[in-house]
Amino acid sequence: MPMPTAPTLTSTQRFTRIGSAAAVVALMTGCASVSQPNPDDPWESYNRTMDTINYNIDHALLRPVASAYEALTPKPARTCVANIFNNLGDVWSATNSFLQGRPHDFFNTLGRVLFNTTMGVGGCFDVASKNGSKRIPNDFGTTLGVWGIGSGPYVVLPLLGPSTLRDTTAMAGTTAIGFGKTTPISSLKNVPVRNSILGLYFVDVRTGLLDAEDLVNNIALDRYSFIRDGYLQRRQSLINSKLRDPFDDSYGSDLPDYEDFGD
Repeated sequence: MPMPTAPTLTSTQRFTRIGSAAAVVALMTGCASVSQPNPDDPWESYNRTMDTINYNIDHALLRPVASAYEALTPKPARTCVANIFNNLGDVWSATNSFLQGRPHDFFNTLGRVLFNTTMGVGGCFDVASKNGSKRIPNDFGTTLGVWGIGSGPYVVLPLLGPSTLRDTTAMAGTTAIGFGKTTPISSLKNVPVRNSILGLYFVDVRTGLLDAEDLVNNIALDRYSFIRDGYLQRRQSLINSKLRDPFDDSYGSDLPDYEDFGD
C-alpha cells in the first residue's frame, strides 16, 4: 500500500505558518515588560520582541535575497520591475482616492496608469512622473483614517513589520475580499507564474528598503523607536494630506520620506 503523501504547501501557506509561529514565539517570550510604554504604543513589550524576531528572520532569509537581487540585476532592469509594480499599485491608490471622495486625485492617478501603461511600455518607464504627474500614495488604511476611524495602538506584525490596529484591520479586510494592491497578480490563474511574480514583488519591496534600513542603523540610537515614530508620523501626514481641499495640488508636500516603512 503506497504511503500517503503530505499535502504540498503553497508559498502563501508557508508564509502564513512562519508568521503564525513567530507570533506565538513573541507572545511566549514577550515578558520583558516596558514599565512606561509610549501612549501610542501600549503593546511595546510584545512589539519590541516581535521586532527583534522579524529583524533576525529578515537578516537570515530576506535581506540576503534582496542584496543578491540588487547585486546581480542591472539597475535599469530593477527600475523597470519597480515601475511596473508601482503602476499596478496606482490602480489601488486610485480606488482609494475614489472612496475618499477625491475626484481630482482619482482622475490624476488613473491618468498616470493609462499614460504609463501605454507610453511607458506596460509601466516599465515612469513617463508620467517625468511629465510632472506625481504619484499619489494611498491605501485602505488611509481611507479608514479619512473616514474618521482612529489609528488605534501601534503594532508590529509577524514578518510584515510596522502597522496600527486600523491599518492591520484594513489589510485583513482587503485580503479577505481579495481586493488590494496585489490583486492583478493574485488573480492570475497560472499558479507557478502567479507565485513567481508575487515572489519578485516582495523581493522588489525588500530591495527598495535596503538603503533606508542602512540609514536607520547608522543614525538611530534606538532603532525600534525610530521606525515606530517614523511610521506613525508618515501615516498621520498621509491622512492629513487627504483631508485638504481635493483640488489642492500640494498633497504630500509635507510627508516625511520614510520609504514605505511597513505600509
